[in-house]
Amino acid sequence: MEVRFATSPECMKTMDTQALRREFLMEDLFKADEVKMVYSHIDRIITGSAVPKTKKLKLDAGDALRAKYFLERRELGIINVGGPGKVVVDGQEYALRRRDGMYIGRGSKDIELSSDDANNPALYYLNCAPAHTAYPTKLIKPEECQNVELGTLEQSNHRVITKYILPGQVESCQLVMGMTSLKPGSVWNTMPCHTHDRRMEVYLYFDLPEDALVMHYMGQPSETRHVVMRNLQAIISPSWSIHAASGTRAYTFIWGMVGENQDFDDMDHVAMADIR
Repeated sequence: MEVRFATSPECMKTMDTQALRREFLMEDLFKADEVKMVYSHIDRIITGSAVPKTKKLKLDAGDALRAKYFLERRELGIINVGGPGKVVVDGQEYALRRRDGMYIGRGSKDIELSSDDANNPALYYLNCAPAHTAYPTKLIKPEECQNVELGTLEQSNHRVITKYILPGQVESCQLVMGMTSLKPGSVWNTMPCHTHDRRMEVYLYFDLPEDALVMHYMGQPSETRHVVMRNLQAIISPSWSIHAASGTRAYTFIWGMVGENQDFDDMDHVAMADIR
């Protein structure tokens, strides 16, 4: 498990391209037959992936957590962005199609992930957060989630937000997760942008062809920076940072939030005139 430390706004002002990518970008998450995890000291989130191509994969605590098992003190959100597969939690099997998700509660001990077809393996994307209590494990299907349509084609931000894990739908201690899909012809997400000091956020961009890219914008509103991102890459966004992007074509991204507030609408909006 890779460990990364928190970064202040003042530190970001001094970063060049390579420093930004080293501190915030996760560009090689999805590797065949591997579990990859990045532990961030920003709200103690773990961002990870599992690609069980030719064998089943299990989640374990490793040395970084100093725990008996992975979810001894944590909760986990999973969204599958690959082929169909199965997740077994303490002997209970769940079938996940592409874009299906799961919430797995604190105290779940044995977690095993597999693919139905090695030629089209499941790509499990993981967000994991500290948890103070145990909520029920649940399979999440996007057609059963809250869906909100926002933006317009004229503003190049026509998109559908699908909310997977949030209060009133799938209960959790602090983890909130969902997916935003841009309509054809739209390239902007989360613009006008915002910050939310009560929680941090991680984005995973996917459904991008090899020759496409996303310009991810971050930093304080008056000190913005950009990071060039490609398919199946994720990026950490501190609570004081904006998080917005424009792409060379429409794309989809998964957002995961961790912090003291689970209110989706708790945002500090930034006026377009104030962005620098």
